[in-house]
Amino acid sequence: MKSASFAAFTIRRVFLAIPLLLLVVVFNFTLIQFAPGDPINVLIGDYPAPPEYIEEIRREFGLDRPFLERLVIYVGQVLQGNLGFSFTNRQPVLDLVLDRLGATLKLTLTALVLASVVGVVLGAIAARNHGNRTDGAIQGFVVAGDSIPEFWLGQFLILVFAVGLGWFPSQGAGSLRAPTEGLAGLLSQAHYLTLPAFALSFRYIALISRMTRTSLIEVISSDYILAARARGARERTVLYVHALRNAAAPVVTVIGYNLGFVLAGAALIETVFGWPGIGRLLYTSIAARDYPVMIGILLLISCTVIVANFVTDIVYRLIDPRIQYR
Repeated sequence: MKSASFAAFTIRRVFLAIPLLLLVVVFNFTLIQFAPGDPINVLIGDYPAPPEYIEEIRREFGLDRPFLERLVIYVGQVLQGNLGFSFTNRQPVLDLVLDRLGATLKLTLTALVLASVVGVVLGAIAARNHGNRTDGAIQGFVVAGDSIPEFWLGQFLILVFAVGLGWFPSQGAGSLRAPTEGLAGLLSQAHYLTLPAFALSFRYIALISRMTRTSLIEVISSDYILAARARGARERTVLYVHALRNAAAPVVTVIGYNLGFVLAGAALIETVFGWPGIGRLLYTSIAARDYPVMIGILLLISCTVIVANFVTDIVYRLIDPRIQYR
């Protein structure tokens, strides 16, 4: 019965995702088409081009057609797996995005794993030391994580650890002379990844730490935890075996629902650190008014959020089998 309920929930979520994605495509296309700025002016620059040439370029990219006609054509292309053609890079958007996607996934997944591990550990330590100086120090760190902007932290890390101390590179994702295989290659990539991954994860470490601490403090006061202590269970076993598992559901929800925000936040971090991912591509596309690339990346981020929410619901169910889907 429970399996049938879960299967029905999964099928319903998949069918709901289809119209939602179509709505996202229409909304993103409409929003960007009515944004200020003309991509043709950016393409031509200060060159005094004749009106005939400008109209020819406009026809080449289909910008001379009415808005509704362009929208229908674009939606049809997306349904066929075609995200359009870049104005400035002169190549399919899908190829551009796929070329950069690996670097962005490497950065965002590293930041997410770092934020999850460190955030849960700090939250557990804070809950175990609730009310004393250790808890206060971690709460101070959480306030700093909520208050410091990612781009400012990135620039600070570059000034201190790259320019000042020279411990890490300030820009890029690797060196042409660095090894690419084996342990040496892995260490070389970690060397370039450390600063941007920490800058991107800092805010989410604070967020996950706060959620873990709150959930654990609430669970620790439950009757079954008191019963475990009464049976003589060690405090560490009570915290990490009994309490942490039952406090994990809201923490997993926070991690899953913030995946899209981590991907969006990577745009700033990739720009600060010169990281060759889709976030930096989005930044340059906005500056160049490259509409197809902008819409394609926003669509990718939207799809990631929808998939992340779906996976989060499934993991939520695995952690707590008592949850019923309707």
